[in-house]
Amino acid sequence: ESSESTNTTIEDEDTRVRKQDIIKVTEQLIEAISNGDFESYTKMCDPSVTAFEPEALGNLVEGLDFHRFYFENLWSKNSKPVHTTILNPHIHLVGEEAACIAYIRVTQYIDANGTPRTAQSEETRVWHRRDGKWQIVHFHRSGSPSTLSN
Repeated sequence: ESSESTNTTIEDEDTRVRKQDIIKVTEQLIEAISNGDFESYTKMCDPSVTAFEPEALGNLVEGLDFHRFYFENLWSKNSKPVHTTILNPHIHLVGEEAACIAYIRVTQYIDANGTPRTAQSEETRVWHRRDGKWQIVHFHRSGSPSTLSN
């Protein structure tokens, strides 16, 4: 076995591990959202995070104030269980300090009438690693505004 093929195998393993890290931090971010945990959410977001999302009606929002409203008035008051699944994630590693993940997010929840519901959104998140910590710098979420997404 040549050293070139060994290096390729090592790089492929490194790439796989780094992509798994991005999936893991994305799952942690969504868990913070589902739990209404704004403190954890803010730690995982750049203070000047930008976003396109249905609730912003086509406008680019910057910073965390727009998102704070939903945490304080919706998610923190939701005591019903929420289950989120990330489907078909695709990760683009951009150097050592940045990554982009695109996926389908399926959220199962119980509505105000006690009826089980399922919502779907298409999401792209851009992560940047600073001081060894991954933070969201931009995200884009498509789909209709839902009661339990961000």
